[in-house]
Amino acid sequence: MAAGNFTLPPGQVHPYYPVEAHIVGYLANKWNTLQLVSMFAAGCAAIFGVTLVVVRKIRPTLSNGDLATIMWFVLCGCIHSFFEGYFAYNFRTMGSMQDLFGQLWKEYSLSDSRYLTQDAFVLCMETVTAAFWGPLSFVTAALIAYDHPVRYSLQLIVSLGQFYGDVLYYATSMFDHYILNVTYSRPEPAYYWGYFVLMNAFWIVIPGWLMIQSVNATWSAFSAVNDAHRLLERVGRANGKKVN
Repeated sequence: MAAGNFTLPPGQVHPYYPVEAHIVGYLANKWNTLQLVSMFAAGCAAIFGVTLVVVRKIRPTLSNGDLATIMWFVLCGCIHSFFEGYFAYNFRTMGSMQDLFGQLWKEYSLSDSRYLTQDAFVLCMETVTAAFWGPLSFVTAALIAYDHPVRYSLQLIVSLGQFYGDVLYYATSMFDHYILNVTYSRPEPAYYWGYFVLMNAFWIVIPGWLMIQSVNATWSAFSAVNDAHRLLERVGRANGKKVN
């Protein structure tokens, strides 16, 4: 179902929840859900394909794990910078937007209408994401591709930012739902569990894993340095020399 295919009760001008939400200039989508989801999936596939070709030329011997991480960060960079950046730039008129990104946001908003009502939290959260985590995702992908030693530090920073933003996103919606009794998602399970829960869970699970990986890599590096320093100290003491 697209945002324009619902049978609305008399007096209700849009299909979003809460039904009394004010959406400036609302226009129903021209494309249906299948068309929009297919175009989004095709865009992701194209990003993965181009990334694969470029990375294989840069480092043919790159491990599959690092390749998957690069593809993740390139996808994040595109979504954060362009898709979420689009929202941050057009947040005042999202209800009337009829281009691809606008209709995708209106489709997603069936699970969270805050994106169409100029909500302060989602605007600030998406603006920070677009301005910082988008560009830094591209930088992180490049650092991994070139095996730069700063890779794990930046990977940890970006992943923590994504994780923190997503936790707040879930938490603010749950607070409004359970404490204030305000629901932003339509009652159909596909919107809540498919769009709101599942689609955002990627930015909990994957950044969580990447943070653990970064901490382990940093731990191992510093442990090796400390072990080497202690070995030099023992050798120095045996030779009667002081090691700084």
